[in-house]
Amino acid sequence: MLETLVIALREGIEAFLIVAITLAYLRKTGRTALAPAVYVGTGLALVLSVAAAVLLREMVVTPLYEGMLALVAAVLVITMMVYMTRAARHLSRDIGHKIEAATAHQTGAASFLAIAGFTTLMITREGMETVFMITSLMGQADTSAMTVGALIGVLLAAMLAWGWSRYGHRINLGRFFQVTAIFLGLFTVQLVLYAFHEFTEAGVLPLDNAYWHIATEPYGPEGQYGAWLSYALVLMPLAWLAVAVWRDRVHATAAAPIQS
Repeated sequence: MLETLVIALREGIEAFLIVAITLAYLRKTGRTALAPAVYVGTGLALVLSVAAAVLLREMVVTPLYEGMLALVAAVLVITMMVYMTRAARHLSRDIGHKIEAATAHQTGAASFLAIAGFTTLMITREGMETVFMITSLMGQADTSAMTVGALIGVLLAAMLAWGWSRYGHRINLGRFFQVTAIFLGLFTVQLVLYAFHEFTEAGVLPLDNAYWHIATEPYGPEGQYGAWLSYALVLMPLAWLAVAVWRDRVHATAAAPIQS
């Protein structure tokens, strides 16, 4: 449940920020008439993401399938972290440039379709990542609990995005992405271990699959070391956040003027 909550929270934040920045840019450039196109694009992206989730769940669940799904999810996590690390500081500017490129020399219906298409592609990217990552976990734990976690994560993301739009100066999104990056880094390790374990069960690796399948059993979600990794998913990001907050206070105290 925790994994799906954090995944949905982070991906939801990215998706909601894309919507918020796009709408803000349209208002700033006097194109508020194109705002409905953003909502249409968002709706289409959600439909596509849900359809992808249904199709993945309908596929025959085999060790090979689960291993491949976990490996794809691990690659998506890594690319997502790299992308956000590079793009977070310039996300607003980059979206503005893409909107200008999409609507250049276009009017009326063409501009509407361009904005709707842009929003669909941007949000679908986040939605597909979420679907792959969450689906890769469904075979490891209770599906209903993970679904609840994902829904809570989306709701929290919506609340945080709303807070950013209203009180942006008070919300440190950079710190949020740093903390969740630590979580997702550990989560990637978990996914790779799970993928390796499932591949050995399927007998597709060029090694002693039976031996390595047994050897990696303790690293699964219900194994001893797997449980430690699950605890680390919570404790390490919290520890880093505590240290970062402490450093901020130390620096603030050192920078404060000395009272006479």
